[in-house]
Amino acid sequence: MSHSTTRRNVLRGTVATAALAATATAAQTEVAYAAPHGGGTGPNIGILLYDGYSLLDPTGPAEVLSRLPNATVTMIAEKHGAVRTDTGDVAVVAERSIAEVDRLDVLLVPGAGNRGTIGAMNNQTLLRWIRTMHRHTQWTTSVCTGSIVLAAAGLLDGREATTYWASADYLQSTFDVTYLPQRYVRSGKIITAAGVSAGVDMALYLASLIADDGTAKAIQLAVEYDPQPPFDSGNAAEASPQLKERALQLLAASQV
Repeated sequence: MSHSTTRRNVLRGTVATAALAATATAAQTEVAYAAPHGGGTGPNIGILLYDGYSLLDPTGPAEVLSRLPNATVTMIAEKHGAVRTDTGDVAVVAERSIAEVDRLDVLLVPGAGNRGTIGAMNNQTLLRWIRTMHRHTQWTTSVCTGSIVLAAAGLLDGREATTYWASADYLQSTFDVTYLPQRYVRSGKIITAAGVSAGVDMALYLASLIADDGTAKAIQLAVEYDPQPPFDSGNAAEASPQLKERALQLLAASQV
């Protein structure tokens, strides 16, 4: 093989095989999807951005869900343009405003730091739009404190849900929600994910529901999601009070 072999050439066979598989899957499953932005024929997936969201909350699931056959993933906000994260250092561009979107197959609401979460849950324009989208979605989802935003919109009343570990008491004490300390929780057509990185797990589960287990497994391999962190410190239930305090201090110090 020539040393000039490109990534495109290396992946060509894989892409061709995947295209055939996608065609076969599409032929077997006929679902009425909402008219997407971008011309796709699969699920129309909208990810809501708002000031102060946590970067991985929308982008992790987007990486997974954008690999679904014929899916369209669109970043949406109150207005077009760049929307900054909780650190203020990074922005993601919203291609569509909420006024331009009247129907979605999948809605994802990310979480944020305190400022962003409070801002979103008190933004009646956003909450009305979320409720409107939810009436027609096949799946309504959240990551991290995005579940608090869903609760503020009245979508989690009487339901089980998860959220960021440090926000669990607030979720339960403020709303009619039963908190479950799991990576993701399904309640009807609503799926909530725990903090930040759990959004990837939730997105893979969602991919299996939208397509099938085989497709979700293939996406997991495609993005090489095989987490082997150097430390066993990601579970709040097993963390010391000192580690929890340090984690929250680092978050607070990094947010604007």
